[in-house]
Amino acid sequence: MIEGEGRQMRRITQTDYRALQDAKRLLERPGLTARIAEVMGRPIERGFEFLPDDWRERISLATRVALMKGLNAAVGTLGGTQKRRSRDAMHKLLVAASGAGSGAMGILALPFELPVSTCLMLRSIADIARSEGHNVDNPEVRLSCVEVLALGARDAGDDAVESGYWAIRATMAKAVSEAASYIAERGVVEEGAPPLLRLIMRVATRFGVVVSEQVAAKAVPVVGAFGGATINYLFMDHFQKMAKGHFIVRRLETKYGQGVVQENYRLAAV
Repeated sequence: MIEGEGRQMRRITQTDYRALQDAKRLLERPGLTARIAEVMGRPIERGFEFLPDDWRERISLATRVALMKGLNAAVGTLGGTQKRRSRDAMHKLLVAASGAGSGAMGILALPFELPVSTCLMLRSIADIARSEGHNVDNPEVRLSCVEVLALGARDAGDDAVESGYWAIRATMAKAVSEAASYIAERGVVEEGAPPLLRLIMRVATRFGVVVSEQVAAKAVPVVGAFGGATINYLFMDHFQKMAKGHFIVRRLETKYGQGVVQENYRLAAV
C-alpha cells in the first residue's frame, strides 16, 4: 500500500513504505530465546536449573542498576546531530569481549558485566538513532533509546508481535515524556528523581526478562568464554535490530504522524 492507493496511503511514499516494511520485519523477528537456542543447540530452560534460588532478585537489582548507569554514562556521551552510518559491528565485538570474560562465571559475573554490556548496547542504540536522522542531544530521543530495551522483550501477554510493539510503546509513552521533560528542565540526570525512577522500573520489568534468558544461557557449565561471547553477540544483535526498526518508525512518524504510520504498519506485508 503506497502513495496513491487509498486515502491513508496517499500520505506515504513508496520509498517510505518499503522502509516501514523493513522496520516491521526487524521488529517481528524471533525473540532472543529462540535465537540463542538455535545457535547454541540447546534450550535456554536448561540453564535455569543451574541458577541459585535468589536469582530473580539478583537479576532485578542488577538490571535496575545497569539501566541507571547506562542512562548516565552511555547515551549522554554520544552527542551530535550529524547523520552517519552506525557502527554496529564495533559494538558487537566490544560486547562479545565482555561476554567472553563472564561466560564461565554465570550469574556471579552479573553485577559487573551487565552494566558494561548495557552501556554498550545503549551507546549502539543511540548510534543507530543518529543514523536514522534523530538528534541524540534531544532528551526524548535519548530516553527512547532506553525504551528500546523494553521493546526488545516479549512476554506471555504479548499475543501478537505487532500489537505488542504498539502496546508497549503506549504503556511507556507517559513515563518517557515525563522523564524527558524533567531532564530538559533540569539539564541533568538525577538518579533519585521520581520521573526517571518510574521509567527505569517500567523498562527494567521487561528488560529483565531478556537478561534472565541471557544469564540462564550462560549458566550451563559447558558454555565457557566462547559461549559467553556468542550469547552477548546475539544479545547485542537482537537489540540493534529492535533499535533500527523502532527508529525507522519514529522517523516516519515525524514526517507523517503516528496514526498514519501505525495504520500502514498494520497493513504492511512482511
